Amino acid sequence: MKNVLIAIVVLGIIAFLYYRNNPKVDFKEDTVDGIHFQKGNWQQALDLAKKENKVVFLDIYATWCGPCKQLKKYTFADKSAGDFFNTNFVNMALDGEQEEGAVLAQKFGIEAYPTLMFVTPEGELITKSPGFRTASDLINLGQQILDTRN
Repeated sequence: MKNVLIAIVVLGIIAFLYYRNNPKVDFKEDTVDGIHFQKGNWQQALDLAKKENKVVFLDIYATWCGPCKQLKKYTFADKSAGDFFNTNFVNMALDGEQEEGAVLAQKFGIEAYPTLMFVTPEGELITKSPGFRTASDLINLGQQILDTRN
């Protein structure tokens, strides 16, 4: 009986830690002050980037991915990241395991989630960066992209 009780407590602690580190995140919902991601398809994002003479910032994620959830909840929700990316880029986020996202993940050779990419309005890859980034790291990466294009 004592072993059963200990097992239940241990499982409860594991479940608590898992859900604390993997928050429930709605990938389709925009943040209030952070980065706003375009609705629509990839071609529409490229067309908008051409029209506005901007680079596309593309987040390829998976719904089960812990670091993807952390990016969405913290980095993409950051006001300074939102101000910078909403001004300088056309932002798009796609599930790398669904429909158009899966096609792009294969095209760009995505090997891990999340992968953050910068793409020209013509659809050419500028750079890709797998893994989690803080808001300041992401802004620095975006600034490097802008600096190389000017």
